[in-house]
Amino acid sequence: MGDDSEWMKLPIDQKCEHKIWKARLNGYEEALKLFQKIEDEKSPEWGKYLGLIKKFVTDSNAVAQLKGLEAALAFIENAHVAGKTTGEVVSGVVSKVFNQPKARAKELGTDICLTYIEIEKAEIVQDELIKGLDNKNPKIVVACVETLRKALCEFGSKIITLKPVVKVLPKLFESREKAVRDEAKLLAVEIYRWIRDALRTPLQNINSVQLKELEEEWVKLPPAAPKQTRFLRSQQDLKAKFEQQQAAGGDEADGDDDDEVEAAPVDPYELLEAVEILSKLPKDFYEKIEAKKWQERKEVLEAVEALTKNPKLESGDYGDLARALKKVIGKDANVMLVAMAAKCLAGLATGLRKKFGTYAGHVVPTILEKFKEKKPQVVQALQEAIDAVFLTTTLQNISEDVLAVMDNKNPSIKQQASLFLARSFRHCTPSTLPKSVLKPFCAAFLKQVNDSAPEVRDAAFEALGTAMKVVGEKAVNPFLADVDKLKLDKIKECADKVELVGKKGGESCSCKGIIGSFVKSVIFRQSKLICSILYEQAAGPPKKGKPASAPSAKSKKASDTKETVETELSPEVCEEKAAAVLPASCMQLLDSGNWKERLASMEEFQRAVEQMDKSEMPCQALVKMLAKKPGWKETNFQVMQMKLHIVGLIAQKGSFSKTSALVVLDGLVDKIGDVKCGSNAKEALTAIGEACSLPWTAEQVVSMAFTQKNPKNQAETLNWLANAMKEFGFAGINVKAFINNVKTALGATNPAVRTSAITLLGVMYLYMGAPLRMFFEDEKPALLSQIDAEFEKMQGQSPPAPIRGTKKAGAEEEGDAAAEEEEVDGGAGDIMDLLPRTDISDKITSDMVSKISDKNWKIRKEGLDEVAAVISEAKFIQANIGELPMALKGRLNDSNKLLVQQALNILQQIATAMGPSLKQHVKNLGIPVITVLGDSKSNVRAAALSTLNAWVEQTGMKEWLEGEDLSEELKKENPFLRQEILGWLAEKLPTLRTVPADLMLCVPHLYACLEDRSGDVRKKAQDALPTFMMHLGYEKMSKATSKLKPASKDQVVGMLEKARAVMPAKPEAPAKAAASKPPASSTPAAKPASGFVKTVFLTLKGVVGKKPPVKAGAKDEEDKSGPIFILVPNGKEQRIKEEKALKILKWNFITPRDEYVEQLKTQMSTCLPKWLQDELFHFDFQRHVKAIGAMIEHMEAECEAVIGCLDLILKWFTLRFFDTNTSVLMKALEFLKLLFTMLSRKNYQLNDYEASSFIPYLILKVGESKDVVRKDVRAILTMLCKVYAASKVFPFLMEGTKSKNSKQRCECLEELGCLIENFGMNVCQPTPAKALKEIAVHIGDRDTTVRNAALNTVVAAYNACGDQVFKLIGNLSEKEMSMLEERIKRSAKKTPAASAKPERPQREQPTNPNSTFLRKPAQEEVPNKLSQARAQNAHLEQSAPSIPKEFQLDLEVFENNHTCASDIPDLVQHKLDEVLEPVMIPERKMRSVSPHFDDIHNSSASTINFVISQVASGDINTSIQALAQLFSMESLAREASMGVLKDLMHGLITLMLDTRVEDIEDGQQLIRSVNLLVVRVLEKSDQTNILSALLVLLQDSLISTAGSPMFSELVMKCLWRMIRFLPQTINSINLDRILLDVHNFMKVFPKEKLKQLKSDVPHRTLKTLLHTLCRLTGAKILDHMSMIENRNESELEAHLRRVVKHSANLSGLKSDKSTEKGALRSDDKVIKAKVSDILSEIFKKIGSKENTKEGLTELYEYKQKYSDADLEPFLRNTSQFFQSYVERGLRMIESEREGKGRIQTSTGILFTEDRPPLSSLRPSVASSTDMLHSKLSQLKESREHFQQEQSHTHSPTRSSSPASNLDDLKKRLERIKSNRQ
Repeated sequence: MGDDSEWMKLPIDQKCEHKIWKARLNGYEEALKLFQKIEDEKSPEWGKYLGLIKKFVTDSNAVAQLKGLEAALAFIENAHVAGKTTGEVVSGVVSKVFNQPKARAKELGTDICLTYIEIEKAEIVQDELIKGLDNKNPKIVVACVETLRKALCEFGSKIITLKPVVKVLPKLFESREKAVRDEAKLLAVEIYRWIRDALRTPLQNINSVQLKELEEEWVKLPPAAPKQTRFLRSQQDLKAKFEQQQAAGGDEADGDDDDEVEAAPVDPYELLEAVEILSKLPKDFYEKIEAKKWQERKEVLEAVEALTKNPKLESGDYGDLARALKKVIGKDANVMLVAMAAKCLAGLATGLRKKFGTYAGHVVPTILEKFKEKKPQVVQALQEAIDAVFLTTTLQNISEDVLAVMDNKNPSIKQQASLFLARSFRHCTPSTLPKSVLKPFCAAFLKQVNDSAPEVRDAAFEALGTAMKVVGEKAVNPFLADVDKLKLDKIKECADKVELVGKKGGESCSCKGIIGSFVKSVIFRQSKLICSILYEQAAGPPKKGKPASAPSAKSKKASDTKETVETELSPEVCEEKAAAVLPASCMQLLDSGNWKERLASMEEFQRAVEQMDKSEMPCQALVKMLAKKPGWKETNFQVMQMKLHIVGLIAQKGSFSKTSALVVLDGLVDKIGDVKCGSNAKEALTAIGEACSLPWTAEQVVSMAFTQKNPKNQAETLNWLANAMKEFGFAGINVKAFINNVKTALGATNPAVRTSAITLLGVMYLYMGAPLRMFFEDEKPALLSQIDAEFEKMQGQSPPAPIRGTKKAGAEEEGDAAAEEEEVDGGAGDIMDLLPRTDISDKITSDMVSKISDKNWKIRKEGLDEVAAVISEAKFIQANIGELPMALKGRLNDSNKLLVQQALNILQQIATAMGPSLKQHVKNLGIPVITVLGDSKSNVRAAALSTLNAWVEQTGMKEWLEGEDLSEELKKENPFLRQEILGWLAEKLPTLRTVPADLMLCVPHLYACLEDRSGDVRKKAQDALPTFMMHLGYEKMSKATSKLKPASKDQVVGMLEKARAVMPAKPEAPAKAAASKPPASSTPAAKPASGFVKTVFLTLKGVVGKKPPVKAGAKDEEDKSGPIFILVPNGKEQRIKEEKALKILKWNFITPRDEYVEQLKTQMSTCLPKWLQDELFHFDFQRHVKAIGAMIEHMEAECEAVIGCLDLILKWFTLRFFDTNTSVLMKALEFLKLLFTMLSRKNYQLNDYEASSFIPYLILKVGESKDVVRKDVRAILTMLCKVYAASKVFPFLMEGTKSKNSKQRCECLEELGCLIENFGMNVCQPTPAKALKEIAVHIGDRDTTVRNAALNTVVAAYNACGDQVFKLIGNLSEKEMSMLEERIKRSAKKTPAASAKPERPQREQPTNPNSTFLRKPAQEEVPNKLSQARAQNAHLEQSAPSIPKEFQLDLEVFENNHTCASDIPDLVQHKLDEVLEPVMIPERKMRSVSPHFDDIHNSSASTINFVISQVASGDINTSIQALAQLFSMESLAREASMGVLKDLMHGLITLMLDTRVEDIEDGQQLIRSVNLLVVRVLEKSDQTNILSALLVLLQDSLISTAGSPMFSELVMKCLWRMIRFLPQTINSINLDRILLDVHNFMKVFPKEKLKQLKSDVPHRTLKTLLHTLCRLTGAKILDHMSMIENRNESELEAHLRRVVKHSANLSGLKSDKSTEKGALRSDDKVIKAKVSDILSEIFKKIGSKENTKEGLTELYEYKQKYSDADLEPFLRNTSQFFQSYVERGLRMIESEREGKGRIQTSTGILFTEDRPPLSSLRPSVASSTDMLHSKLSQLKESREHFQQEQSHTHSPTRSSSPASNLDDLKKRLERIKSNRQ
C-alpha cells in the first residue's frame, strides 16, 4: 500500500508513464476524464500528452491498454494538436492492438484510425495500414484490411485514395490465410461499390474462381451510387446536408443526383501500375523489322504486340519504335503485318495516353494514307489505331494532316477520314471544337456531300451531323449557307442519331446536366428570337478583337443574307407602301421633268422621313422611290445632294435591311467621286455601314468600285473605307477580300488610287501590325518602300476607339455565347492564316533527311544548309514538312555545337514561316528545344531560348504546358536546364489567363529545385513560385508539400507564404472587357426597344451565370454610397482580449507574413464594407490609393466608427509601410496626418495595444531615403505625442536607434532630443540613466549625422538637468567626452542671446532657453531637420497635455526680474488643476501627469494615487521608480505599516535573488536600482515598523525550508544596517513592540534551536541587536517588556538581565564615568580584546609579499565593521614606510569601493556605511520629477518668507549654469529670498 500511496500523489502525465501497471491504469482513467472535461481544443494542457499517446495504445498490460485506447480516442477527438501524433499512434495500433485477442481492443484501434481520418490525416493512416498488410501476423493483416474497408465504406473514395489499395489487392487474394482472402474479397466488393468496372482491369489476373465469386457478389450490389456517411471536420456543411436528407427520407433520391454530378468517375488507368517495355523489346528488333522475310518481321511484331497489350506503359523515348511501326504501316506489302503494326500503335497510344501525343502528328498522315486498303481487318486495325492516337492529342494538332487527305482521289481515304472525324467529334465539346477548327472541316465536308461516291457522301453527312450535335445548330449553320434543304434535313437526321461519348442513354447523363444544357439552349434560342424580332434587319460584326475569324466572303455574305435580308418587294407594293407615308404631291413630282419640282418633291420627302416613326418607315419602298427614274442618273446636283442625304436619313432612322442597301449602293458608289455630291454619298454609305455592319457594306462597296473604271470613284471609295475603319473599328473586316482589291489599286496607273490604297494600308496596319506587310512582299521595291514609309508613320500609334457601330455590335456580342469560347489567339494568328503557304513536304527528300543524319558532320551541315535554303525560298510554309522533324530533333543533341545552333536557327526559321500551324509540332520538335537549355555552353542555351520564344510567339503556351513533357524536363537534375526552364516559366506564366491542369505535375520538381545544390536554381525557383501560385492557387501548392520530408516541408511552406504575399494577379480577359463596354456606351439614338433587348440579354446572361456588366457596375455604385466604417460595439476590446489570450497572432513581425494579412482581413470584414475590403487587399497598388482616398473622404463624418476600428486601420497602414510604391506610401502618410489631427481634436488617447501595433513600423519609415517621406513621418511622430504619452513613445524611439539604417538612427535620436526638451527628463524610460547611457553610445557612431544627433540629444538632457548628465551617461572615451564638452560649451555660448530678452513669447519657444533642437543658428553640424519640423509645429505646446510652462522652473527669471514676484502665486495656482486633471483617466499615462508633490495645494491625494498606479505598472522600472518617489518623502514613507513593509521587503529581496534577472538585458542595473530602493526604505520608513518587519521576515525565512539561504542572509544584512543606526534612531523606536517581536522570535527559536542552524549568524544578529539596545538604554530596557504577556515563554528577559548586569560590571571597573558614552567605550574594548587575534592575522598577511593585497582588503573591511577599532598597538613598532603603505592602501581601497557603487552581484547588497546613501541614490533613481518637486517645495518656502518680509537687499551675481543639485539649489533660492527682502 505504501507504493500505491506514493504514485497516487503523482500528476496524471507521470502516472501514465509509471512502471507499475496499476498506476498507468489509474493515469489513463484520469486522463480520459480530463480529456472529456477540457472544452478548449487549443488548450495548452493537450501539449503535455503529445509524446505519451503512443504509450497509451502500446501498453504492455492488456487491462491498462484498453483504458489507454479509450483515453487516446478521447484525445484524438478533442485535441487540436492530435494530428501531430498520427504516424506513431496508428503504427502502434497496427503492431500492438490489432494482434490482441480482445475484440474491444481491436474495435477501439479501428475507431482511432477512423478518427484520425476524420481530422484530415487520411493519407498517413492509409500508409500505415498498407504497411501493416506486409506483417507476418495474419491477425494484423485481417484487421488492417477490415479497417481500410470500413474507412472506404464511411468516408468514400474521395477521401480514401484507392490506387495504393487496389495495387495490393491481388497480393491479398494470393494469401495462404483464408481469413485474409475473405476479408480481401469484402474489400474488393466495397471498392467495386465506389468505382464499378474500373476495378475489373487491375483484378483481371487473379484466380478465376475468386474472380467468379467476386462477379457474383458484384452483381448483387445495388445500382445506386454509394454515399459518404462520415465526414471530415472540414466537411461539416456536407454532414449537415446528409443529416437533413436522412431526416427527410423522401428527398434522398434528389440528393443522389446531386452527389452523382459532383463525383467524377474513376479512371481505371489511374489505378494501374505502369510497365516499362522498351528494355524488353527483342534485341534485334530494329534489324528484323526491316528483314526481307515477312516471317521475321512478323515474329518481332508479335513480340511488340504482346508488350503493348499492357494497359499502362512507362513513359520513355518511343520515337524509334513509332517510326519503325509507321514504316511498316506505310510501306510493308504484307497487309497482315500492316494490321499488326496498327494494333501495336494502338496499344502504344492507349498505354501512353497523352505521352504519345509527341508522335501523333508523325503517324496520323501515314495511317490516313493507308486507308486505301480495302480489306476489312486492315481497315478495322487502322481505325482502332487512329482513334487511339486521336485521344492522345487534339483535333487542332492533326487538323492539317486530315484536311490534306480530304481532297484525295481515293474515295476510301476520303470516307475513312470523314468517319474518323465523325468519331473524333463525339469526344469533343463546344470548347474543344471551336469555329476556327470546325470551319475548314465543314468546307471539306460540303465538297464531299456532293461527291460521286455514296459512301463518301454518307460519311460527310455523318460527320456534319456529329459536329452539329456537339456545337449546336446555331454554330454550324453559318457554314451550311449554300446547302439545299434536302441535304440539310439529312444532316439534321444524322445529328439526331448521334450519341456523344459519356452521354449514351438518358440515364448516364445526370439530370442536372441535361436540365442545364436544355436551359442554355432555350435561353439562347429565345435571345436569338427576340433579337430577330426587334432587329429583323440588323447584322452586327463578329466579336471585336478577331478581325479575320469570320468565314470567307461568300459564305459570310450568304449566311447574313439568309438570316437578316428582308424579302424583295415588287414595284407595285413599294409604290403602295410609299404612298401611305408620303404626301401625294411628293409622289407625283418625283419623276417630274422640271428639276425645281423634283427639288421641291425631295424637300417634302425629307420632311416626311424626318417625321416618320421607325416602326412605320417602309425603308425598301422609300429607297426604291428614290431610285425611280431619273434615279441615280439625276443630272441636277442639288436634287442629287438632297436624294443622297435622304438615303442617309432613312438608313439612320429606319430598320434598314441589306435588301434596301443593295438598291442604293451602286448609285452611291457611282457618286462617291463626284466633287459636289461625294461628301453626301460618303455620309450615306457610313449610315448604311452603321445599319448593316461595316464589313458587309465595305465588301459590297469596294467590289462595286473596282468593277467600275472610274479611278476617282476607286480612290474616294478607298479613302472612305480608311476613314470608316477608324470610326467603326476593325471588327469583322474580311481582310482577304480587301487585299486583292488593294493589290489591284496599288497597280493602278492613276496615282490618286495608289495613294489612297497606301493610306488604307496604313490604317489597316494600325489594327493588323507587321503581318500585313507579308501580303505585299512581292510588290515592286519602289512601291514597297512607299508602303514601308506609310507603316513607319503609323508605328507607335494605337488605333482609335470606335465611335460608330457599337450599338448593334454590342447586342450581337452579348447574344453570341459561342463566340466567347472561340477567341483564344489574337487577330494576328487569324491574319497569318490568310497568307498563301507553300507545301514543302515534296522538297524535303529522303536524301536530304539522310544527309542530316550522316556520321560525317560536314555532310550533316550540308543537309541543314539545304533545309534552310528550302524554307527561305518558300517564305510561308504549310504544316506538313515530311520527315524533317525527326531529322532535326536528332541534330539538337549533336556533338558538334555549331550544328546544334544551326538546327536551332532552322527551327526559328520554321516558326516564322509556318505560323500558328506550328502547334502540331510542339511535342515532337518544341520539347527537344527545351532539352537544349541544359547545354553547358551559354551561347547554345541563349540560342535555344531565342528559338523557344519564337515558337511560343506562334503557338501560345498551352501546348507546351499540356502533358508530362515539361515536368519530365524539369525532373532532370541538370542545373542549367532547371534554371533556364524556371526563368522562362517565371517570365511567361504571368502573361497567361489560364493554364492546363498538367502544370501541377511540375510542382514537385519545383519544390526540389527550391532545395537544389545550385544557388542559381534555388533563386530561379523562388522567382517562379509566385507565378505558379497565381494559376494553381495557394491551397493546391500547399497540399503538394505533404509528400515532402518534414524538414523540407517547413522550408517550402515558409517560401510559399512569402510567395503568396507577392503573387501577381491574373491578367484580365480583354475580350470580355471589350464586350462589357458597348452596352454602357450605347448611343442616344437607341430607342426603347434597344434598351429592352439589352435588358433581356443581360437577364438571360445572368441565368446562364455570366456577369451582366451594366448591372454589376450599378450595384457597385450602390454599395459604395453607404458609410465605409462600421461601428462594432466592444469590437476593439474583444480583439485586445483575444490577443492577450493568444487566441490570435500578436502583431509583431519583421516582414508581414501571409497569416497576418489573412487575420487582419478576417478582422476587418466586420468593420468595413466588402468593396472597400477588396480594394484594401487587392494586389494592384492603384486600388490601395483609391481606397485610402475613400477613407480620407469619410473619416471626419464617421470619426466614431474610425476610432472603433482604429487598431485595424493602423495595422493595415503598417502593411503599406512594407510596400515599395511611393505613391501609396505618400497617400498613406497623408491619411495618417489627418487621422492623428482628428484624434487629437477628439482628445482620444491611443491604448498600448494600438500603439505597439503601429509605432514600431512607423519608426521604420523615419529612415526612408526620400526626404518627403521622412518629413511626413516626423510630422506624424509630432502629432503622436498628443494622443499617446511621450514617455511611452520614448522606448519605441530608443528601439529605433538600434537599427542598421544610419538615417533611422539619426532621426530617432533627434526625436528623443525633442522629447527631452519638450517634456523634461521624466520622459526618459525606463530611467534617465539607462536611457542616456544608450544614447551616449551613439556619440562614437561612424556616421557623422548620427554622432551629431546623439550629441544634440545629450546636450538637451544637459539643458534639462545640468552637470548631473555626466553621471547619468556613464563612462565615455576621452575623444567622445571632449566632443560632448565642446558641444555643451558651444550651446552655452548661444544661451544669453536667447534668455536676455525681457519678454519671451511663452507659446512659441521651448521651455528651456538652452534648447538645442529648436534653436537653429549656423552650426558646423549637419542641419537638424527634426528641429525645423518641431519649429513648424510650435502649436504642440498649446495642445499637448504636458507639463505647463509655468511649472518648468526657470530660476534665472526670478534672479533677474524683480517685477515678476507678484505673478508667482498666480502662475502656480491657476494652472495646477490643468497639471493634475488627467489623473482621473484610469489608464496610466506617464506624460499626461507628472507627479509633482506640492504641499501648497490640496491635490496630493490624486498625485499619490497616480504614483501608486505607477507602482502597479507592468513595467518593473516604472514600478521601482514610483516606489523610490514614495519613499523619498519621509512623511509618506512613515505611513507604511509593518505588514506593508514586510511584504515590500520580501518582494524586493526575492527580486534581487532571482537568477533570471541577471539574464535579461540590463539585469545588473535593475538589481542596483532595487538595492538602492531597499536602502531608501530602511532609512525613510518608520524605524519601529521596519525593524519589526525585518524580525518577522527573518523568523519566517528560518522556518521555511524551501526558501533560499541567501534570503535570510540579506534580511540579516538589513538588520545589521538598522543596528548600526540605532544610536541615531533609538529615541524614535517603540522598544516595547521590538522586544515583543524579539520575544516571539526567541519563543520559536530558543537558544538551543538557533545553535542547531547551519549558520550562527542569526544567533549573533539577535544577540547584537539586544546588546546594542541594552548598551543604548541601560537597565531601562527591562521596563519596556510591558507588551509581553508571559515572559517565561522565551529566554528574552534572562538574556537582557545578563547583558545589563555585565554592562554594569564593566562600568564599575572604570573611574566615575557612568555615562552611556563611557559604557559604550568600555564595551568596545572588551570586543577589541576578543578580536586582537584577528588583527594580528591581518597584519601578518599585510607583511607577506603574497597576501599583502588580501590583508589590506580584510583590514579595510574590519575597519568598516568596527570603525572605532584601535590599530595603534599593531602599528606602533613598525617602520614609518610600513605605516604610510597601510594608510595609502586603505585609501585606495576606499576610493575604489566608492567608484564602483553599492552592489555585489553575488549577494545582491553591499551597503556603504560611511555616509548616508540618499544623495548617491539620486543619479540612478532621481528624475526630473524629483528635481521639479524639490524646486517647487523651495519656491513655496521662498513665497512664505516673501509674504512675511517686504524689505529688499542687493542683487547677487547671476549663475551661469542651471541648478544641478540640491545644495546649489538651496544657495540660489537663498539669493532669491534675499532679493525679495
